Amino acid sequence: MKKIAMISLFLFLLIIPLAACNKQTKEEIKTVRVAEVTRSIFYAPQYVALSKGFFKNEGLKVELTTTWGGDKTMTTLLSGGADIALVGSETSIYVYSQGTNDPVINFAQLTQTDGTFLVSRNKIENFTWDQLKGSTFLGQRKGGMPQMVGEFVLKKHGIDPHKDLKLIQNVDFANIANAFASGTGDFVQLFEPTASIFEQEGKGYIVASFGTESGHVPYTTFMAKQSFIKNNKDTIEKFTRALYKAEQWVETHSAAEVAKAIQPYFKDTDIQIIEKVVDRYKSQGTYATNPVLDKEEWNNLQNIMDEAGELPKRIDHETLVDNSFAEKVMSK
Repeated sequence: MKKIAMISLFLFLLIIPLAACNKQTKEEIKTVRVAEVTRSIFYAPQYVALSKGFFKNEGLKVELTTTWGGDKTMTTLLSGGADIALVGSETSIYVYSQGTNDPVINFAQLTQTDGTFLVSRNKIENFTWDQLKGSTFLGQRKGGMPQMVGEFVLKKHGIDPHKDLKLIQNVDFANIANAFASGTGDFVQLFEPTASIFEQEGKGYIVASFGTESGHVPYTTFMAKQSFIKNNKDTIEKFTRALYKAEQWVETHSAAEVAKAIQPYFKDTDIQIIEKVVDRYKSQGTYATNPVLDKEEWNNLQNIMDEAGELPKRIDHETLVDNSFAEKVMSK
């Protein structure tokens, strides 16, 4: 009996620290709600961070929601429906310009070029930008980065988008591809994988890249309200570290490996199309290789917005960008 009692006591003492350890582990898991502006291969490093467990390894449980559009994404963030938003940096400028005591701060960059392509309804062997003159151009939503970059590139090539062509920009983001497929427009500005799928199906042909033409801009970044960042510095640092690992992973692995890693997030897209899109984005340097959003990119963004007549006022880089987390995780 004495022996049994000793064994029971030993097991009891062993269970206590194990139980405490399990409780501590559960407490260390932090749930982070992320709202992404759309579901796109354009955001490959984010899905790599999820599929490869980089967020999980940092003790983060990321709950990802697709909110379909910049306005909806920012509304979700501001109303407390998300902790972090993945959306164009221009939205943080719009919010700040309207006046706020709790501005939205960009803390980690994901993409560094525009992600859209110019798609022609008819196959063009030797495309030149002046071939757009007199055509019907189905563009993106007014005030959004795709449309502003589109206009910036057209003007760069001597085309006035409001005089030299018939510009359509009143179609919802989610319906642009369907509108073109139904016969609207001679040219359209599309994201991948839709552009490649249209090409494969003979519905359109990629003739140019807006990303290549526009140069580096903080096209899509992770941002959060200033108050959230202040109260959750450890979480933001862990999130940024996981993202940096994913960006480096994408940079050092083949398009085929990246496609395989992110395929669970694009179950309705053929793996060969995913690989083709990733390769196209990698080859033009679309994916940021680190989360830093530098001043040159920020100024280029505002120049594009200004050219489109959509810049409320110029905002200093330091006002809406916090690179401290990115620089910290990169230094280790």
